[in-house]
Amino acid sequence: MKERLKFIDKIKETLLERQNELQQQVIHQSKEKASDGQVSDTADEALTITMEKLQSSLQKTEIEELKLIEDSLDRIEKGEYGICIDCNEPISERRLENYPYAARCIVCQEILES
Repeated sequence: MKERLKFIDKIKETLLERQNELQQQVIHQSKEKASDGQVSDTADEALTITMEKLQSSLQKTEIEELKLIEDSLDRIEKGEYGICIDCNEPISERRLENYPYAARCIVCQEILES
């Protein structure tokens, strides 16, 4: 049990670091423009539109990851982290190391996805 708590503390530290990185990236991207507003031809305009879509997509992905991190941190605070939300069995440390946002054990996740 004590080892499991140490493991969860390590994961929490990793999650907090990643949360900080993502928050900084989202702030930076929200201030950054895809173009300087000087579009000289249709190729430049098309590139600007593509870059804006890419930037928006990246920002959306980062925001989704932030939500997963917040959910994981919330489960840690409630003492529910590392316990499958479907079967209430412990989620393997290996799974949590590879995917620290996991709310389900691998078996329940596979059932959900099938």
